[in-house]
Amino acid sequence: MSSPANTASVAIIGGGVVGAAIFHTLTHRGVDVVLLEADSDLAYAASGTNSGILHTGFDSTPGELETQLILRSAVIRPAVFRSLGVPVSHTGAELVPHSAEDHETIRSLADNASANGVEVRIRESDGALLVTGESVTDPVAFTLGLAKAALVAGGRLELNARVSAIDDNENGLTLHLADGRTFAALVVINAAGLHADDIARMVGDDSFEIYPRKGEFFVYKLPQGRSLNHIVLPVPTKRTKGVLVFPTLDGHVVAGPTAIDLLDKDDWTVRPDAHTEILEKAAAQFPALAGLRPVASYAGLRPAGRDCNYVIGSSATTERLINVAAIRSTGLSASLGIGAYVADLLPGLGIELGEQLAPTPVEPVVPRLPWWQRTLQHAVKV
Repeated sequence: MSSPANTASVAIIGGGVVGAAIFHTLTHRGVDVVLLEADSDLAYAASGTNSGILHTGFDSTPGELETQLILRSAVIRPAVFRSLGVPVSHTGAELVPHSAEDHETIRSLADNASANGVEVRIRESDGALLVTGESVTDPVAFTLGLAKAALVAGGRLELNARVSAIDDNENGLTLHLADGRTFAALVVINAAGLHADDIARMVGDDSFEIYPRKGEFFVYKLPQGRSLNHIVLPVPTKRTKGVLVFPTLDGHVVAGPTAIDLLDKDDWTVRPDAHTEILEKAAAQFPALAGLRPVASYAGLRPAGRDCNYVIGSSATTERLINVAAIRSTGLSASLGIGAYVADLLPGLGIELGEQLAPTPVEPVVPRLPWWQRTLQHAVKV
């Protein structure tokens, strides 16, 4: 590898939950790996603005890669969560039918869950679908915890490390950073989220396109000590999965999201009309929200693929760049499965994997702000 570049066997671009999960996975397989994050800390983008819901995959299409990785992640997750001390609330979820069509959809979802090996049941009293395995966590604490454990296990992390160009050579790839530094690696993993297509273009790969799908959320404090102890999922229609209502770990209730397709990857604003759009649908699912004013709101930008989903594999232009792109709203749930899947690709590129080590125990990371405030405040500052 060229000198004086910093070197690693594997370099990961992107410090969201997917990049951090890959980082954690590879360090626990003995790989020399560095994680490069363009921002001043991890999980400031999509990973810090999702719902925090850990999905079981009950409604995912059987056999698809996304489904396989959600299910694979569910097997890996318990031991990792215990080692990181990440908080998780095993709330379960309910889908309550309101029409004959809803009852039919619920029966279809139950069959789908069975095909995926996910336990569900239909409540006799009202025909609601109960998904006991759905849970809620803190996505920022999880991302930061994964990276912390990876560092203890021997990985390296570079913040404020925006990749501006990539050179392909016979020994691997050289990454040029905006601040003038360079990093050389045998293999580079492109987990850059909203900017994964921009990174791919640096090696002439235009095989996929990422656009931001805005999801707006509203946070409520229920009056008179009321609380919500489970996730309220709407019965999906052919057009939309609808608005969900869920509890946070700190006692708030969140409703959302919208789904607004954009071009601007830096638009983190919440539209003035969004609350009216959300509240009507949310109150139909959870009447306690009717008439409430939110205590906060935030928007997340999901890295949606243009006519593609879960693009994971070597670039057609250089096999030493592994794209991990178009990972949409299930990225939190599938992240550890994605890490394991990417690790499986590395021996074919000359990266030796050691035996799987037990997850490294670390002191829990306690973010300064609730995750649903953190990215919003950061976006305003920058």
